[in-house]
Amino acid sequence: MKTALLWVIWLGFVGYAFTLAPPDQPETWDLIQRLIRFDVAGVNPLVVALFNLMGVWPGIYAAVLLTDGRGQKIPAWPFVAGSFALGAFALLPYLALRRPFPEWRGSVSWGLRFWNSPVLGVVWLGLTLGFMGYGLSQGSWGEWWQAFQTSRFIHVMSLDFLLLCVLFPLVLEDDMTRRRVKHTPWFALVSAVPMVGAALYLTLRPRLPD
Repeated sequence: MKTALLWVIWLGFVGYAFTLAPPDQPETWDLIQRLIRFDVAGVNPLVVALFNLMGVWPGIYAAVLLTDGRGQKIPAWPFVAGSFALGAFALLPYLALRRPFPEWRGSVSWGLRFWNSPVLGVVWLGLTLGFMGYGLSQGSWGEWWQAFQTSRFIHVMSLDFLLLCVLFPLVLEDDMTRRRVKHTPWFALVSAVPMVGAALYLTLRPRLPD
């Protein structure tokens, strides 16, 4: 049932993004290039923060999914790599195809040690708090709402961000079980605080048994 629902969400999201979302605007590509260069003078800080947070979210997912992929028939890394450009569009197929993997066996490679490092968790947490604080304190919700209604790029990016927040608990439970972390109150905290809770979990979670 969950697998079918995830496929429906993915197909619905793809279909919505290309048919029902607001049209592309002529300045979209120029805006993306400016955001990449961090040439953001005159750009709503909420849009700047959202764009950068969409680069942090895949790193947070990678810290969980690259471990999860060791117990799957399909590798996680192609989906994780794709998520840095495509967000939930790339991750949803993996979430639909994966199977529960609650118990870790085997050694921990150097690559997994890097992605499981609490230091990296601190980096994700700092970036999350920094961009969120910047966007919420300096941004204009009125300008964002107008752009959300008229720009496909900002509209879809905003929905993508929300979808990544909603989907994270699906992979969190197995990661906690692999590390023998009791679900309460961790599960409630990480699920309730979008992105910040997930990044905080990465900084404090126990190491994998090696």
